[in-house]
Amino acid sequence: MSRSVALFLVLLLSACGLFPKEVQDSKSWSASKYYSEAKTELNDGNYQGAIKLFEALEARYPYGRYAQQAQLEIAYAHYKDSEPASAIAAADRFIKLHPNHANVDYAYYLKGLSNFNDDLGLMGIVSEKILGQDMSERDPKASRESFENFRELVSRFPKSKYAPDAVQRMKHLVNVVALNEVQVARYYMKRGGYVAAANRAQYALKEYPQTPATEEALFIMVKAYDALGMTDLRDDANRVMMKNFPNSRFFADSTGVDGEPWWRFW
Repeated sequence: MSRSVALFLVLLLSACGLFPKEVQDSKSWSASKYYSEAKTELNDGNYQGAIKLFEALEARYPYGRYAQQAQLEIAYAHYKDSEPASAIAAADRFIKLHPNHANVDYAYYLKGLSNFNDDLGLMGIVSEKILGQDMSERDPKASRESFENFRELVSRFPKSKYAPDAVQRMKHLVNVVALNEVQVARYYMKRGGYVAAANRAQYALKEYPQTPATEEALFIMVKAYDALGMTDLRDDANRVMMKNFPNSRFFADSTGVDGEPWWRFW
């Protein structure tokens, strides 16, 4: 036997070991057998193997409760396998096919979770776990979509057992998106884009009031308006900030340096 053939057989046998169910004769399996085997794979963390079995179940037994549950389990398996796009697509499919299903609220919840944990794959893990980057420093698109997913869940199914967790995640997501707006305003500020900075900070205040981002948003408005020579708007923003954040961390030197007002210093 040549070395290339031997190597091929080794690789083939190794691949078979990854999906043991596929090399078995499953033609005689019942729907419940397919489901139990798929759940075992899912619980063991073999998400791709579980997905293949759930898909085989649905193909062989397309009708009935096992097929419906398999569709929902596929969405969950994709979510656990860090495949948010596939998880959301599977959840959307379930919602479209079974809008009145007893567990359709879970499909909405999975969509929210998938977007909530959408960390842009490997680079997101590097950013958050290694470099210490938080959610607000990334593209807020997934955060916005996650918020909408959770809001739809709470609106449609206020008594769902997933609603309380969804509400808590929505509160967090509002803070995340608000902080992202402020970080964009800070970006413009550092580059001399004072009009854009003021507008972005004002937008954060208007759309996401009473969030942790409010303090810095006001501070940016004061600095931006001062740089633009818009003293009336600067003083208005300053009064609001002084009233709401009298002990702000941005007031490190309220008297300034060489007679300069405090708002000239970051």
